[in-house]
Amino acid sequence: MINWKEISGLHVISKLEEILGKWFGVEQVYSDMHYKIRSGHIDKGHEFKNHFLKVQMQMSHGYNYIGQDIEKVTDTLEGESEDAKSFDTFFKHVKGVGAKIEVDGEILGTVFAYPFISSSITEEEIKDIKKHMISEGANEADATAAVDGLRKLFPREEESLQELVELVADEIKTFHSEISKRENRIKELNSELGDKYRYHMMIGKSKNMQKIYRLLEKISSSESSVLIQGENGTGKELVAKAVHFYSPRKDNQFVPVNCSAFNDNLLDSELFGHVKGSFTGAIKDKAGLFEVANGGTLFLDEIGDTSLSMQVKLLRVLQEGTYLPVGAHAPRKTDVRILAATNKDLKAMMASGEFREDLYYRINVINVDLPSLKERVEDIPILMDYFLKKRCDEGGFAMKQFSKKCMEKFLDYHWPGNVRELENEIERLVVLAGEDKMITPDLLSARILDYGEKPAAASRGINTNGSLRDALEELEAMMIKEGLKRCNYNKSKLSKELGVSRASLIMKVDKYGLDKRKKAAGE
Repeated sequence: MINWKEISGLHVISKLEEILGKWFGVEQVYSDMHYKIRSGHIDKGHEFKNHFLKVQMQMSHGYNYIGQDIEKVTDTLEGESEDAKSFDTFFKHVKGVGAKIEVDGEILGTVFAYPFISSSITEEEIKDIKKHMISEGANEADATAAVDGLRKLFPREEESLQELVELVADEIKTFHSEISKRENRIKELNSELGDKYRYHMMIGKSKNMQKIYRLLEKISSSESSVLIQGENGTGKELVAKAVHFYSPRKDNQFVPVNCSAFNDNLLDSELFGHVKGSFTGAIKDKAGLFEVANGGTLFLDEIGDTSLSMQVKLLRVLQEGTYLPVGAHAPRKTDVRILAATNKDLKAMMASGEFREDLYYRINVINVDLPSLKERVEDIPILMDYFLKKRCDEGGFAMKQFSKKCMEKFLDYHWPGNVRELENEIERLVVLAGEDKMITPDLLSARILDYGEKPAAASRGINTNGSLRDALEELEAMMIKEGLKRCNYNKSKLSKELGVSRASLIMKVDKYGLDKRKKAAGE
């Protein structure tokens, strides 16, 4: 993807734009691969240099007219050997020049010089242009001034204009190629530094999280819709924020909405807004989130909880970029990137008729499937340290630490609430520990403390005298010792047999001095 903001700030591009305006009286307009204008002409307060273009863009459908021209010329240039060509615009007898920005056989955008008229134009044809503008909503004075200000170009001048527009497209291609080379080199250097422990606000070094990080890096410059799936508490909103803040839309708003928090009528008003008097209590116009997020990203959390009628409205926005506020009669345009999330099985919902198939494929262009915490056990110690420091800093406590037994309990637990549950448990432990530096198992919630505990079976050779803790530890040590011999010291295999995590088993092996390599070394 081309960084259009950087392009418009290049000295050579601004000088060529100045020459095009001075010599030919035209404006330079850029559009991306999706036919969207990226040169500021649709921004509020844009300073137009060509009066005709200014009057056109003030018309109620002025953007649509130039949009039709952009789409027509871009599609014509695609697959053709020529890089630029003159074209007739929506307003008959008014002309423009377009040049494609093609990189590796793919058109990433188009440069336009617009508008001008041919030197061979007749007075009658000039009158036709004015009449057409008036019929489209311009007043007579504006139409006259706009048409009179159009520069008449001779065929040789038109050729020169086309060459200059091609030069602008070439400069953009060169700049984009250099930037791409630099970014690829940075990525190569980053990969040489090893696996990441975090990406934006996400934390983890497990293989599952490394896959997520690599996927997010690949889609960072994309404009495609993304569907984020995963259990509750896995961090779906964190992924959505990372996608937004690493995208070209990062300078615009990120707007999240939980679709399950509203009934259908309230969600309709929340997303699309309403006009005054559209229902009881609508005392003034209200902007919907599609309007608030215009130019940015809208995150639809729990999209699986939306009704079929709401799904139809969302599909329309995705397909056409238009929506209808509650009580309004005319549709409004919006330019937002949609990110959606759910913990539900949308394929099963499609099969039962609860979720529209066409909407599913619209939002699921790129799929991010987040692993549960039990699928990334090696991240638990990293997350524990992160949340512990965070809560100690917020509460003004000296940095605490977890006891070895406490760490074992965290690693053995299955975490049905995922990262959110882990964070809440650590916040609770910090509060209960008070001024104590060590966090001990007795402070743990009962569900974590008692998880996986089974009554000790009577076993010959186990000392039944003394404390229960000593007897249990003796049984635990014996089971691990025998298990290691049985599994030929394969800790991964034994951890599955015993129903504990590999990390927890390693800690217990170390605790009871059962590591054969350390024994062999005489430790």
